[in-house]
Amino acid sequence: MEIRTVLLILLAAIVALTIVFYQYFHKNPRKGFQRIILASLRFLTLFCALLLLINPQFVKRDYFVEKSKLVLLVDESLSMDTRTDQAGIQEHLNVLAHNDAVQTRFEIHEYGFGNGVNPLDSVQFNQNNTDIYKALTDINEIFGNHPKSILLFTDGNQTLGRDYEYLDLNNNSTVHAVVIGDTTQYEDLSVRLINTNTYAFLKNKFPLEAQLEYRGNREVTKSVSVLMDGKTVHRENIQFSGSKRSQTLNTLIEAQSVGVKPLRVHVEPLQNERNSFNNMKETAIEIIDEKTKIGIVSDVLHPDIGALKKSIETNEQRTVVLLKPTDSAEKFNDVGLFILYQPTRRFKNVYERIDQIGANKFTIAGRKTDWLFLNQIQSSFFKERLNQTEEIIPALNNGFSLFGLGNFSVQGYPPLEGQLGDIEFKKESETLLFQRIRGVDLDAPLFSILTEGKQREAILFGENLWRWRAQNYRNNQNFEDFDALISKLMVYLSSNSGRNRLELDYDRVFDDASLAKVRASYYDESYTFDSAASLKISIQAKENDFSREAPLLLKGSYYETDLSDLQAGEYDFTVTEESENLKRSGSFKILDFNPEKQTYSSNFAKLQRLAQNNNGNAYLPDQMNELAEELSNSQQYTPIQKSTQNVVSLIDFKVLLGIMALTLALEWFIRKYKGLI
Repeated sequence: MEIRTVLLILLAAIVALTIVFYQYFHKNPRKGFQRIILASLRFLTLFCALLLLINPQFVKRDYFVEKSKLVLLVDESLSMDTRTDQAGIQEHLNVLAHNDAVQTRFEIHEYGFGNGVNPLDSVQFNQNNTDIYKALTDINEIFGNHPKSILLFTDGNQTLGRDYEYLDLNNNSTVHAVVIGDTTQYEDLSVRLINTNTYAFLKNKFPLEAQLEYRGNREVTKSVSVLMDGKTVHRENIQFSGSKRSQTLNTLIEAQSVGVKPLRVHVEPLQNERNSFNNMKETAIEIIDEKTKIGIVSDVLHPDIGALKKSIETNEQRTVVLLKPTDSAEKFNDVGLFILYQPTRRFKNVYERIDQIGANKFTIAGRKTDWLFLNQIQSSFFKERLNQTEEIIPALNNGFSLFGLGNFSVQGYPPLEGQLGDIEFKKESETLLFQRIRGVDLDAPLFSILTEGKQREAILFGENLWRWRAQNYRNNQNFEDFDALISKLMVYLSSNSGRNRLELDYDRVFDDASLAKVRASYYDESYTFDSAASLKISIQAKENDFSREAPLLLKGSYYETDLSDLQAGEYDFTVTEESENLKRSGSFKILDFNPEKQTYSSNFAKLQRLAQNNNGNAYLPDQMNELAEELSNSQQYTPIQKSTQNVVSLIDFKVLLGIMALTLALEWFIRKYKGLI
């Protein structure tokens, strides 16, 4: 307790005694024991009141010793299994964890990592990837600003995440690297990366790019082969040297047959090369036969026709032919989709042919459209004829769900020219764009998709579509967003399959099992997403008898199943909605690629730079005793004595108030009883 508080308490006692003296003893004729009792009660009352004002406190200090954190962080990836064994790593951990001097200085924590960080119960080399950067930053976040030393047991070969070499943790953190495995750098050739398209079209050539890497100082020339479906389709010799360690193979491969085709790039190994696993890398491409002939039928010349032709033909698998409604029937042969631009009575034969072959169509209406004829010749929609032209600004329907819109936006797009009038759809429809006239949003369609059975149709109630493509270029310096929308529309209209209530989303080829996922969306009879569906997936391997059934879990607006534990191979699968027994099937392939086997040697130099950036050093496994001695003797890790200070009131104010109430009551009762009031 402070001296000032003690003096105030003494002063309070003196003041209380002085007041009592003048009240009960100074020039007071009464004598006897009764006066002393009353004076004592009055003194206690006054003294307690003054103590409440002073509120005396004292400080209590608790002392404790804070140790630094010692984090033993072990790489549990598959690559470690070829460099050491579990017993060897556990022995290294025991040297540090059971060292008395280390235990005295540190609070020890053990963690393992691969894709992420987990508490270490026992060492298991079962992780498919190594992310050293994430492991170190996660540990740094877990322990915050506490002083800590991280001992990183790893081979230094990272397969995932950001480069860890120049990672700099906070000033309270130290990183020591224990380099596991052979640190000798051997001569090596490897295929690091393959880039190609996801899809290719039959009889077309598709590009393939492969990155090749050489570790060594000699001049070597080796043969590089590209195999598709087990057959060599390209071979060339590439030269490497100490100053030319990275080379890129670029070639064009012809797609000769339909299906999922494995692609393998193989580089001839060096003589006595230690690691030949990385001399080959595989991917796959799906070859499809999709050649669409689209006819634009028009009786007028208009910039819209040129804009549509350019946009559609950005996909080389689509060919556009320009037709007149009066052309001979032979010119309409092989047309899979018709774009009818501002139809008039001269389009009668075209509509009859479309109805005859059941083709899909895209109608674009404008100022010269003959609405009397159009309302009579088709039964999909009816539009009132007002013969009044108006500028119509597009308003995007964000709830459109027939196909994805990507980055397409109509913000700032110029208006189209169309005719006013009420519109009535006679088939199931979904609107992509609504009309906005003079700043007022109307519940009237500008661009809609109509479906009936397997037949699909689109209708745009306005001309000058070319302005939108020009505006897209003005906004982005390219036509990509507009062309992508037209491409998706062409894909949708070119397909004759009806809309499914059970939709699947998956890749045909997975480079790694960790990426293997199948997603599904299920809709009720009104095509509203059903979040209460019961979906299951049945998987069957093509090469063996492996099979499995598993549920699909709801993930927001879709269902998903994780297949990351499957082995490399080809699989067929079926997704079933159990309540209505709806089924959809598909197949996929998981490639046999293990990133943990791409490097043979441990990366001592990189781990040493990491340690030096974080006030540590790099050690080898046979230097565990030196590391323990460094941890035990370094002044940086000395335990620190700290204290906590608690301020505690000397007397509880409730007790003082109780004493005051009691003394005042007793004094009043005695004075009342004796007739002194």
